[in-house]
Amino acid sequence: MEQTTINTNIRLNLNRPDDRQAWEYLQALDRKKYKSYSRAVVAAVNDYFSRQERLAADPYLETREKEDAFLRKVLDTIREGMQASGAGLSGLAALLQGIQTTAPPAEQTMTDEDLDTAMDFINSL
Repeated sequence: MEQTTINTNIRLNLNRPDDRQAWEYLQALDRKKYKSYSRAVVAAVNDYFSRQERLAADPYLETREKEDAFLRKVLDTIREGMQASGAGLSGLAALLQGIQTTAPPAEQTMTDEDLDTAMDFINSL
């Protein structure tokens, strides 16, 4: 008959910071999400090693993840600012209208009379 369950021990040295942190995580487990230490350890080990495999296959994965996280943070900050202002897009539109610059004046064309006056001035020099 094939063995379907394996029992193993894990030993944590609480004098080591990494071991202590792992123990503290295990003590603070969300029992609704993880029914036992075994379920939490299985999830953590699988997540860690599958991530290591993905990073080995795609060395830029971590950089893209960091960029995505940064963009999410920027977007969340913008959303929070818009909600805090209470104005939403209408407030942004009003702000943009308030800072619009005036268009430069259209170039004026000179009439024959203006040209004659200019020529008289030049000739007087």
